[in-house]
Amino acid sequence: MDYEYAPLRLPANVDRLTATAQLTIQAEYAGWELARVRLYADGTRQVMLRRKVSAASQPGLSY
Repeated sequence: MDYEYAPLRLPANVDRLTATAQLTIQAEYAGWELARVRLYADGTRQVMLRRKVSAASQPGLSY
């Protein structure tokens, strides 16, 4: 299964509730799911979102 990934960096001043709300919106309306979260010592978070790549959206393929 092929996925496309989108890295997202959240600054330290974004609290957990706000981060959850932002990621929920991305999941609900854009089809992204959470792949990985890294919390750094300075408080920033690196989030990796992923979603399935549909065969119809790949260039060069036709059905």
